Amino acid sequence: MMTPQALERGTKWLAQADLRPTRQRLSLATLLVGDGHNRHVTAEGLHASSHIAGDSVSLATVYNTLRAFCDAGLMREVTVDGSRSYFDTRVDDHPHFFMEDDGALTDAPAAELEIKSLPEVPEGYEVAKVDVVIRLRRKTS
Repeated sequence: MMTPQALERGTKWLAQADLRPTRQRLSLATLLVGDGHNRHVTAEGLHASSHIAGDSVSLATVYNTLRAFCDAGLMREVTVDGSRSYFDTRVDDHPHFFMEDDGALTDAPAAELEIKSLPEVPEGYEVAKVDVVIRLRRKTS
């Protein structure tokens, strides 16, 4: 259920990037930022959440909308491995923990991460960004 406050947050979030608030965009934006908390979602997870919320948004529309949100600077895509992407509503540079056991992605404390240097890049290239994903698994002992 979309509360008036959640709907307002979703509308303002879209307005920041001058994105037209179509029904699908507004529905997904409200699910993503309606409660004021940051999210790490997969397209499939957001698709399932939209159906639970009673909105019929196709998976293709979810993918296209997430891509539009990323292109507009509202979200960042975090690739964990070649086949799994998460979409993060927190767009500043920060590291992540990836829990291998359950596939969850969460923010890691940035203040505790220290990168002293990077390898020299090949001539003609520059560093576009550095993604830090720390993979975790439960101890077996």
